[in-house]
Amino acid sequence: MSNAAQAEGTRPPFSAARIDDDDFAAMRRENLARWPTGAEVDIDEAVAYHQAMPAHKNLAAVIRKADAEGRCLTQPRGGFGTMELQLELMRQLDQDGMADIVPTTTDSYTRNEQWENAAVGIEESEKAGRSMLNGFPIVNYGPRAARQLVESINKPAIILSGTSFPKLTSEVGFAAGYTGYLGSGLAYTTSYTKTVSIEDGIRNYQYLDRLAALYQEKGVELHRRQPGFLTGTNVPPCIAIITGVVDVLLAAEQGVRNYGLELAQTLHLFQDAAAIRACRELAQEYLVKAGYHDVFTPVTSLHWMGAWPYDDAQAAALVSYGGTLAAIGGAVSVTTKSTHEAFGIPTPEANAEGLRTTRMAVYLARRIRMDDTPEFKREKEMICKEVRSIMDRILEMGDGDVAIGTVRACEAGVLDIPWSPNQFVKSRILPARDVDGYLRILQPGDMPFPRDVLDYHEERLRKRAEKEGVTYGRDLAVSSVYEISEGLEKLLPVHTG
Repeated sequence: MSNAAQAEGTRPPFSAARIDDDDFAAMRRENLARWPTGAEVDIDEAVAYHQAMPAHKNLAAVIRKADAEGRCLTQPRGGFGTMELQLELMRQLDQDGMADIVPTTTDSYTRNEQWENAAVGIEESEKAGRSMLNGFPIVNYGPRAARQLVESINKPAIILSGTSFPKLTSEVGFAAGYTGYLGSGLAYTTSYTKTVSIEDGIRNYQYLDRLAALYQEKGVELHRRQPGFLTGTNVPPCIAIITGVVDVLLAAEQGVRNYGLELAQTLHLFQDAAAIRACRELAQEYLVKAGYHDVFTPVTSLHWMGAWPYDDAQAAALVSYGGTLAAIGGAVSVTTKSTHEAFGIPTPEANAEGLRTTRMAVYLARRIRMDDTPEFKREKEMICKEVRSIMDRILEMGDGDVAIGTVRACEAGVLDIPWSPNQFVKSRILPARDVDGYLRILQPGDMPFPRDVLDYHEERLRKRAEKEGVTYGRDLAVSSVYEISEGLEKLLPVHTG
C-alpha cells in the first residue's frame, strides 16, 4: 500500500521536519513487508557490502572527485525487463559506451508499485526473448539477485526510478549496492502523476531521503539526485531551479548531504550555461539560509528532453551539442540520449554510441567558459531574480517550513509547472522561445514574478512574433514545443537563386 492509501490518522503531521528514529524504524518494517523480496533487506549487511566495494564504484565519492577536478561525467539511461538483458545492457554501457555512471531504469509497473504485473512482464519477456517491459523490475528480483548487476560493471550504479513511490525500490536498490538514486517528491509528482497529491509525493521521498541519511549515519555516503527535467517540455530554467531548491531543502532536513540537481537543456548556449551556474549558487544560498553549510550540490545537465527529430543526422547533432552545452556550462555530469530517441528505447549499441559521441563533445569543449561575457551575466542575473521571487514567497507561505509552503504554493499557483498532468498543480504557466532562442515565460499564470521580469520576457517574445509575422499568443508556445523535431527543410531551408 502506498502512502496515498494510508489513513490520515496513522501519519504524523505534515512538515519538513526530520522523521523521528522510532517512527522511521516502524515505517521501514511496514514498507519491507509489502513484497517478499523486502525480507532480503538487512541494512547492516548492506552497509558492510557497500564498505567492501572499491571507492571508484561509489557514486557519492566519484562525483565529489569529478567536481574537485573540473570533469564532466557521462551517464545514459537504460533498463530492460530481465536480468539477462539488463546485464548485457549495463556491461555494454560500461565498456563500449565508456559511461562514467551506469544506470538501471525501472519499468512502469515497478514505478507504480504493481509488482504482480511486473512479474507477468518478466515471464513474457523471457518467453519472447526480448524486453516486454520498459525498464528493469528491481523489486521483483530483489537485492540479492540485483547485486549481479552492480558486480557486472566497474563503475558506480544509479537507480533511475521515474516514480512518486520510491520507498521499496530504494530499499532494494541500496541493499543491492546501488550508490545513487534519482527522484524527488516535488519534481516526480508534478511530472508523472495525475492524482498523487504534492503532500504524498513529498512524504514518500522524505522516506527515501531519511533512508539515504541512515546509510550515511552508518558510514556509507550515497548520492541522491533531483530530476529537474520535470515535464520535459520547454521548462524555463527558473522553474526547474525553484523545484530543485525545494527538493534539496526537503532532503537536507532528512539528513542528506550529497544531493545532485538536474537541469534539462534549453539548447541556448548562454541560457544553459547561466542556468547551471545559477542553480548551484541558488541551492547553496537557500541551504545556508536554512542553516545547512555542508550539503554538496553538483549540477547535472540533461540532453534535450523535448520532441526529437527522426532524422539520424539531426539527432546526432543534438547528442553532440548536448555534450557541448554540459561541458561549457560546467556541469559535473551529463545524462545522455541517442539517435534512437524519436523511436523509443534505444538498443544497447545505439545507447553506447550516444555516450561516446557526448564524451567526445565534452572533450572538445572542456576548457571553454562563458562566465565573463555580458550575455551570460545578464541571463544569470535574470534567472536568479526569477527564482528568488518565487522561493521567498514559498518559504513565506509555509512560515519557514518548505514542505508546507510548497503545498500551499502549488494550491495557489504561486508555484506552477508547465504542461503538468498533476491535478494539484494549476499548470497555467506557458513558456515559449523568444526572438533569440531563449526560453521565456509567455503566460505566468498566478506565479508572482516581478513586473520588470515579465515585461522583459514579453518584449523579447513580441519581437519574435513580429519577426516571424505571427500573432502574439499561445501559438508561440505550441510551435516552440515541436520546433526541434521538425525536419531540416523547415528549420533551415535551402535557398536557391
